[in-house]
Amino acid sequence: MGGSVALDGSRSMRSTTTPPVFAVEQALALLQPARRPAVPHVEDGYLDLLGEDDPTGAHPGQRLMLSSTLALIYERLWRPLGGRLLMGATGPGMREEQRMALSMLDLAGNDRVLDVACGPGNFTRGFARATGEGLVVGIDASKTMLAVAVRKTESANLAYVRGDACALPFRDGSFDAICCFAALYLIQEPMRALDEIARVLAPGGRVALLSSCNRGPLPASATDPVVRALTGVRIFARDELTRALRDRGLRSIEQRVAGLAQFVSASKRP
Repeated sequence: MGGSVALDGSRSMRSTTTPPVFAVEQALALLQPARRPAVPHVEDGYLDLLGEDDPTGAHPGQRLMLSSTLALIYERLWRPLGGRLLMGATGPGMREEQRMALSMLDLAGNDRVLDVACGPGNFTRGFARATGEGLVVGIDASKTMLAVAVRKTESANLAYVRGDACALPFRDGSFDAICCFAALYLIQEPMRALDEIARVLAPGGRVALLSSCNRGPLPASATDPVVRALTGVRIFARDELTRALRDRGLRSIEQRVAGLAQFVSASKRP
């Protein structure tokens, strides 16, 4: 496709994939005024707010998320295999994880949902189906992951944004539900990401997290520095995320540990 009509009616954008225009307009309306671009860049079907910036991180596990090859095999091979390694043979599979995420978020048909570090959209698409009259936004820093997500998405209520999980571009209280599955342990500053998640969550909103969990005789203070230095993956102590959510004013916190993983849900006071 050549030059395409911009969201403001001009012909200043170029796009190779046409995004759901109404969903992108809704996502733009949720941005903080200072973060809203004068001319939205919707290259390859997602709203790019980073340009040449790359907040991914320098460790091998973090850089791998930018690989075009990984983006192609992520949903069918990499992510299921990673789940088995993390949670063990008896842990929940991908379909069960998706059911758990939907249950933890308790979505309604008109909810606004944010999928943080959405990757190729393997969970984001399910949220869009569950909120037909609402809005779902998937945000990720990886161009290659978002390119795959756009190709696999047909829902008119779903928009993708390229942005930084540690500096979410949205206004306070923008979303009724926020998911961050299998990503927080790779985010460069996970506690800043939790600050941002709590900030953009609306009163009464729900959060669902899936991340690493330290198990075994050694404390996280011993295992985390070694694992993180080699791979970029952070190993959270068993009570680290639940305590962090509580410190940020969330309540009704529930945790389920499966192998070396933890599922954590919480809600914000109305």
